[in-house]
Amino acid sequence: MTKVVNYISEAFEELKSNVSWPAWEDTQKYAIIVAIFSVVFSLATWAVDTAFAESISGFFNWIKS
Repeated sequence: MTKVVNYISEAFEELKSNVSWPAWEDTQKYAIIVAIFSVVFSLATWAVDTAFAESISGFFNWIKS
């Protein structure tokens, strides 16, 4: 158990001292870009899914009649 605690402690120390973190402004800017891209990508996925669902439904209705 001591090894696990020591490992976690050393990992946090390395994150504090050896990792170069971006500025807060950059982090906010990139977070907004990711959020916008996620919304656009989800809307595009929804549109393609709806188009395929309608086309498949129309195709099977055409076959039934």
